[in-house]
Amino acid sequence: MARSLRCALALACTVFLLSACQSAIVQEFPLSHLRGENKLDSGIRQYDEGNYKIAARNIQTALDAGLTTRSRARAHKYLAFVACISGREAQCRDEFRQALAISPTLELKPEEAGHPTWGPVFRTVKASISQK
Repeated sequence: MARSLRCALALACTVFLLSACQSAIVQEFPLSHLRGENKLDSGIRQYDEGNYKIAARNIQTALDAGLTTRSRARAHKYLAFVACISGREAQCRDEFRQALAISPTLELKPEEAGHPTWGPVFRTVKASISQK
């Protein structure tokens, strides 16, 4: 019993200290983003398993719940992949635009960049943004 009380007290102190902290890390990743980050991880796992509809739904839920800047860009990247796989090229371009608006230095991993469907779409969107 005493151990669980100590753990609860330690957790409460940590939460209090983090909420009082003004560091950029804490501002970028408030505790409220945990739900969104968990949903994003779940959505990406479902994407990797080929469950694209469910993945897109969970990734959108993650965006709605709140994510860090980096995770928001990552979420839009995966939504772009799903859109491209589903033959919705306009939506794919739009999702890549949103990802690049959040993170202009975003790059695809080599295995992603070589994909015949979304690789060229990403390069075109990135080039059009770079020219502006």
